[in-house]
Amino acid sequence: MTVELTFHGAAQTVTGSCMELDVRGRRILVDCGMFQGSRSLEQLNHQPFAFAPGKIDAVILTHAHIDHSGLLPRLVAGGYKGPVYCTEATRDLLDYMLMDSARIQASDVSRRNRRKDRADEPEFEPLYTEADAEAAIDLIEPVAYDTWFEPLPGLRGRLWNAGHILGSSSVEIRDGEMGLLFSGDLGPEWKAFHPDPGGPAGIDHVVCESTYGDRERIVQTIDQRRTLLETEIKAALSQGGNLVIPVFAVERTQELLLDIAKLIDADRLPNPSVFIDSPLASRATGVFARHADELEDMGKGEVFRHPAFHFVESAQESMRLNTVSGAIILAASGMCEAGRIRHHLFHNLARSDSTILFVGYQAEGSLGRIILDGAKRVRISGRELAVRANIRRIDSYSAHADRHDLIAWIRARAPIRGSLFLDHGEAGAIQSLHDAMKAEVASILTPAIGERYLLTPGQPAKRLATGRADIHVGRDWQNDYADFAVNLKRELAHIRDETQRREAIRRMRKVLEDYREFRDTRHHR
Repeated sequence: MTVELTFHGAAQTVTGSCMELDVRGRRILVDCGMFQGSRSLEQLNHQPFAFAPGKIDAVILTHAHIDHSGLLPRLVAGGYKGPVYCTEATRDLLDYMLMDSARIQASDVSRRNRRKDRADEPEFEPLYTEADAEAAIDLIEPVAYDTWFEPLPGLRGRLWNAGHILGSSSVEIRDGEMGLLFSGDLGPEWKAFHPDPGGPAGIDHVVCESTYGDRERIVQTIDQRRTLLETEIKAALSQGGNLVIPVFAVERTQELLLDIAKLIDADRLPNPSVFIDSPLASRATGVFARHADELEDMGKGEVFRHPAFHFVESAQESMRLNTVSGAIILAASGMCEAGRIRHHLFHNLARSDSTILFVGYQAEGSLGRIILDGAKRVRISGRELAVRANIRRIDSYSAHADRHDLIAWIRARAPIRGSLFLDHGEAGAIQSLHDAMKAEVASILTPAIGERYLLTPGQPAKRLATGRADIHVGRDWQNDYADFAVNLKRELAHIRDETQRREAIRRMRKVLEDYREFRDTRHHR
C-alpha cells in the first residue's frame, strides 16, 4: 500500500500551497493556492500546472486564504470538474474571496498595462475571470469538522479545527492502514474566535507548516494584546497623521475591529474614525457575523456594527481618504502586494506624522517586508517614494502558530511512524523547526517545489524526484532593481564633482555592456 506525494508550492516559501496525492492512479490536490510575494514567485501563477487539471479527481482545501485557494478558478478553467471539499465557513468566505481575486487581477492587469514605463512590452493577461471563479465555487461540497467523507472510493478524509481563521482545517486522510495528516496553517494559543488546533495522534506521515518555525513570540493574553494595540493607536494618532494598517481581509480585520470596539467601549480610546477600506473585508465581516454562534468572544456579531466603524465600498470613497488626517485606515492586502493598501501607502509613507502598523506576516520579497526591513525609498506602481512615516509592528495578531506552538502540535501527533515534512516556511524557519524536532522524530524532510515522495505505512518516505531548479523563492532581482533604482539618483547626488558623477554613470553602463557581450559570446559558441 503506497501513495505518492508531490509538492507543487509552499515548499521553502510560504505561499502557493498545493500538494498532490497519487493513490493508485487517482489524484487528489490538498490546496490549490496562489503564489504571492516577489515578481519571480508571482510568475509561477502564470506557468502551466505541473499536472493535467482534468486528471485531478478531487480537491480538499484547508482554508480560504488566497495562497491556499487562489488558483482553484484557474484549475477549473483548465478542465477540472471534480468536487472541492472544505468546511461550510470556508465555502462562505470563498463566495466572496475568489470573486474578489478575479476582480483584483483584472484591475491590476489593467493598471500595469497602462504604465508608461512598459508601453512597448507585451500586455499582461489576468489569470482567470469572474466566470471561472463562479464555476469553481459551484464545485464546493461543504464538510463538517470531525466527520468522515470519501474524497475517492475507498479513501477516507476528515477535517480537524486548525485554529487559524474562520473555517480553517487540518486534513486527515486514511488509505487502509496508512494515515496522513496535512496541518494546513495552524493558529496560536490565545487566538481570538477559535479554540486551540486539534488533530489525531499516531500518524504515519505528517506535513506541517513552518511559517514561524524560528520565532517564539512573547505569550500574551487577549487583554494584554489589546493594551499593546491601545498604546500603538494613541501614539500614532497623537502625531496628527493617519494610522494605516495593512490587513488581510479575513480574520485579521475582524480581530482588530473586535479589539478596537472593546477599547472604545471601555473608554480606553477616544472615539476615532475607523475606515475599513476593503470591500472584501466588509463582506468577510458579514460572514463572521453569520457564523457568530461558532466563534468565541463574538456575542451575536453586533461588535462589527460599532458606530466608529465606516466600511468603504467604492473607489471614489477610498480616494476621498487621501485628504483625511487623524484616522485609522485598515486596508488590504496584508503584505501590500495588491489592492487599496498600496494607494494609502502612496499617500502616507512620505508623511512624517503618519504611522504604518504591520500586524501580520510579511513574506520575503513583498513590499511590506521591504518597508518593514527599513527601506528609505520604495517604488509603488512605478513611482518612487520616500519613507518618512513611522514604521511599527505588533506580532501578537499573527494567525500562525509560533515555534513553541508548532513543536507542541507536532508532539501531540506522536508517534509519527513514517516521516515529518516541514513546508510552508522560509529556509531559516524550516531549519530551526527541523533542529528542534530531530531528536524526537527519526525522519524529517524539508521538500522543495517539485519534489515527489513515495509514502508507505510505518516507513520513512522515499524521494522519487528532486525539486525544480528553475524556481527562485524569496527576494529576487526585481526587488534588488527597485531598491537600486529608487536610491540611484540620491547616491549620484552625493558625488559632488560633476565629472566623477558622469564617470560613475559611465562605469555602470560599462558593466551592463560587458554582461551583454558575455551573453552574446556564449550564445554564438
